[in-house]
Amino acid sequence: MENKSKLVAVMMLVVMLIGVLTGCGGADSNKIKIGLLNEMTGGNATLGTSSANGAKLAFKEANANGGVLGKQIEAVVADNKSEPAEAANAMTKLISQDRVVAVTGTFSSSNAIAAASVAEAAKVPYLASGATNPKVTVDEKTGKVNDYVFRVCFIDPFQGTVAANFAVDSLKLKKAVMLIDNSSDYSKGLGDFFRKAYIAKDGEILGEEAYLQKDQDFKTILTKIKGLNAEVIYVPGYYEEVGKIAKQARELGIEAVIIGGDGWDSPKLAEIAGSAALNNTYFTNHYSVESNDPKAKSFVDAYTKEYGQKPDALAVLGYDAARVLIDAITRANSIDPNKIREALADTKNFDAISGETTLNETHDAVKNAVVIEMKDGKQTFKTSVKPE
Repeated sequence: MENKSKLVAVMMLVVMLIGVLTGCGGADSNKIKIGLLNEMTGGNATLGTSSANGAKLAFKEANANGGVLGKQIEAVVADNKSEPAEAANAMTKLISQDRVVAVTGTFSSSNAIAAASVAEAAKVPYLASGATNPKVTVDEKTGKVNDYVFRVCFIDPFQGTVAANFAVDSLKLKKAVMLIDNSSDYSKGLGDFFRKAYIAKDGEILGEEAYLQKDQDFKTILTKIKGLNAEVIYVPGYYEEVGKIAKQARELGIEAVIIGGDGWDSPKLAEIAGSAALNNTYFTNHYSVESNDPKAKSFVDAYTKEYGQKPDALAVLGYDAARVLIDAITRANSIDPNKIREALADTKNFDAISGETTLNETHDAVKNAVVIEMKDGKQTFKTSVKPE
């Protein structure tokens, strides 16, 4: 009975793989199907929706200009529900059932890592839009670069270093406490890189505390942090929890500067925390809506007209990822996944809204980061930092 069960399992796997391998060309010869895998619901829904909207705008513009390779792009939206298991399931469906030629999207690193393993096994190009943990493009166990996985955003070793350097060099803050989301690869990884860079700058880490995604009450942890008298609290989390943390910290009388990462970038942050609680806070990001670049202003106008609100950084990254993917398909002159993969790997100096983009040997984008200051609930540009 055990051997029979194993045989059935193997046969089911073979059937699934056949479906995957035969599902990469797209059934409609007049269209090119591209998957949009994003957090459309769940804890990171505003970020995922922004990313999807940015990509849809890029595809709409491309279709209005004649499409790609003489065909119209059809976006196939898949919701990963802000959960890694759902991200893997959604990626499997996009490849095996929807028969997309490539996939883009995803903000959460945990979700992207799960989705990337499916895309890599199926040999279908996946261009992540905002997932910053190094494990998205590089297999943690083997150290091997995933052949079919790429991203258009900077990665956390750079982002964490930018935050640490800003805290020490610009704000002159050398005593920090870290508050990490232990359920998030993104938060744990970014915290590790901040810690390393902060200590290298002779900063002192007074303590490290942890919480879990969807936690509501942070006052016990924050009371402990208050007793450490830190000058800065580093919170590399997502906007839902960060908003509650900032609000409760200020209610407890904590006046320390709070710094975080790109997971803060949502209009919901100020709604949750309240404008006053976010004063004296900063976060690293991919883009500032205050950019004076003409092409950035043009994008902001187009996005605002299309969706009735200004784009956040994830909307920009979704748009940039879609355009990089369109460019790769155009240069490949093919919808063959391997040729698209080769073209993506050869992406250099692409004129993206979030900055000139080159994909390096680990398939990561080399580009600037910005630091955003929150003032009365509004994002204001503080500085821009180039990679060394």
